[in-house]
This record gives sequence, C-alpha cells and structure tokens, in this order.
Amino acid sequence: MALEIINIIKTYMEGEISICIKVYLVAFVSLSYCYFAGKIVPKGTLRLFTLIPVICLNLLLPLPLHTMHLGGSTAFFLAWLANFKLLLFASGKGPLSDPSLSLPRFIALACLPIKIQQATQFKNTNPSQNPLKDQIKENPSPKTSQKGLKSVWNYAIKCLLIAIILRVYEYSDHIHPYILLGIYSCHIYFGLEIVLAIVGGLARALLGIELEPQFDEPYLSSSLQDFWGRRWNIMVTRILHPTVYLPVLQTSARVIDRKWAPLPAIFSTFMVSALMHELIFYYLGRMWPTWELTCFFLLHGVCLMVELVIKKAVSGRWRLPLIITGPCIIGFVMVTAFWLFFPQFLRCNSMDRAIGEYTAMGAFVRDVGAALTFKSVNNATRV
Repeated sequence: MALEIINIIKTYMEGEISICIKVYLVAFVSLSYCYFAGKIVPKGTLRLFTLIPVICLNLLLPLPLHTMHLGGSTAFFLAWLANFKLLLFASGKGPLSDPSLSLPRFIALACLPIKIQQATQFKNTNPSQNPLKDQIKENPSPKTSQKGLKSVWNYAIKCLLIAIILRVYEYSDHIHPYILLGIYSCHIYFGLEIVLAIVGGLARALLGIELEPQFDEPYLSSSLQDFWGRRWNIMVTRILHPTVYLPVLQTSARVIDRKWAPLPAIFSTFMVSALMHELIFYYLGRMWPTWELTCFFLLHGVCLMVELVIKKAVSGRWRLPLIITGPCIIGFVMVTAFWLFFPQFLRCNSMDRAIGEYTAMGAFVRDVGAALTFKSVNNATRV
C-alpha cells in the first residue's frame, strides 16, 4: 500500500515538474518583455502601467502548481520577490535598474532570492541625503556581507539534520505536540535555508556572481530587530526595506517627529509581510485565510516597535547580556509561532505533503539516474 502511494505521488510530481517548467518559461518570456520595456519606456507612471500586466501574470502563474516545494517556492519567487522588484524597477530603483545588467542576470535577479554582493551602486553613500537613520538595516551583519554563501559543510550538516528529522516523524505519535512543533520549526528553517542556498548556488554557477546567504544563524539573535532585520530570510528584509519601509518612513517624517517616524514604517512593513504570507499560504493550501498569520506578524511588529522605544529611552546606557536576551528572543518567536503561525501551516496538511514529496522526489531521481545509467551502458555495448 505504501509503495502504491509513493508511485501515485511520484507520478503526480512528474506532472508537477512538467507544469513548473512551463510556468518558468512563461515567466522567462514576461521578464524578457520587462527587460526590453525598461530600455524603451522611461521610469515613472508610464513604465508602471507597462509592467502591470506582468505583475498580474506573476500572481496567476503559481496557481497551476500544488506541491509544497515547487508551488511554494514559485509563489515566493514570482508573486512576491519578482513583483516587488518590478515595482522598484518601474520607479527606476532597485537592482533591476542597473543599466549594465544583461538579460540573463536581469531575469535571475528579478525572480530569484539573490543579491549580487558587488552591486553597491544603489546604496546611499551621502548621509546628508538620508537624514533618518534606518532602524531596520537593509544589510545583514558584517560577517554575512563579506563571505558569500556558507560552507558546504554547513549545508551538509543541515541536510543530515533534515534526514534525521524525517526519521523522527515516524514516531510522531509518541512525541509531545509541543516538541513536535519545535521539530517542525527546525525543519522549516533548515529546509528554507537549503532550498534558497541551492537556488543561489545555481545562480552563481550559471551567472558567475558571488552571492550572499539568505539566513545568518537566526538562533543567535540578540533582539527582535536583530532577528527580523539581519538574520531571518535576509532577502525578504531587503525587498521590504525599499518598497515599504523607506516610503512610509519618508512620509511619516513629514507628519511626526523624525525620532518616531520609523515606528509607523515598521508597522507597515510587518503588515505587508503579513499579507504576503497570507497569500503564499493560500497558494499552498487553496484555503481562505483566517488571519492568524496576520496577527503573528503584527504582534511582532508591535513588539519590535516597543523594543526600539526602550532602546531610545536607555540610549545604550544599559544592555542585557546575550546569554539572557538570546534565549528570550528565540523563546518568544517560538511561543508566538506555536500559537499563531503553525496552526495555519498545518491546516493545509503541509508536513505530510512535504514528506511525501521528499519520498517521491527521491524515487524520481533514482529512476532518472537508473535510466541514464542504462542508456550509457547500452551505448557502450553498441560501441
């Protein structure tokens, strides 16, 4: 019976891969249109109207995909990253606005969670042009910025941990639900980091560019600002920073004191992130949101605002040691995730689907390898 289920999932995955190839071919064509449109249409409202059809198309392209890995990653790449980068491109900002970009690099930067380390021309180097010091940094910690992707051993260890976690799931009936949720959180973190590292590694191999890691060991976070701004899914922070945070920051500075202008900017950033996560989860489960995810991100946004207010009040005169703040921050993230995030993640039967996809993908890879080996043996025999 188990073998029959695996065969069904494997057949389904083969069809899903075929659909995924077609989806990315359409995305390639549409992003090529954006590339050449940017050469002709000047930045501003006219370019925005030129790109709106592609932005709408990117919202539709993930719909034919139903698996956790292909569907979820495609939704993240196209509906979120590509669309936000295209909005920046419409106004002549962001990494896509570099006139020296070739078409392959433009497409890769548009839809993949990558950032070229050398592309620093968009950073504002004149402090007088940016009087407001950003509270959520666009760049990760200096250690992350300087070293590109992490070592192979780092990712190998995390692959091994995922393999162990998959074995642990076989005994899930005997594990306390809260411990199981903690294991789920490790699985999500390791899985996201490995998938994004694979994408970044392929982009580096194909395009010859040095890339930055997407995570910077979030379990070492010393504060919520450190966790969300510098360590967790750094690419999302970078795309939300210029598209949401900075515009709201500049608008708020005209209305309220510059000292407090970052607060509404932070809240708006977490609101947009919440809505985008609701959209991603809709793609994963095809179920209408119940808004717990939104509550999760808004809660963290408010807590981060409170944290910044406290930091301003003490002005660096008093600081708790990392041995205290680290466990408190990770504990807070885990508890609120157990309460508001994971129920929505599990509502679409995500873990069982993901495990089935791992098994089916392994069988698919073995079949492809066997077929290639058989073909090479036949060719050698004929010779």
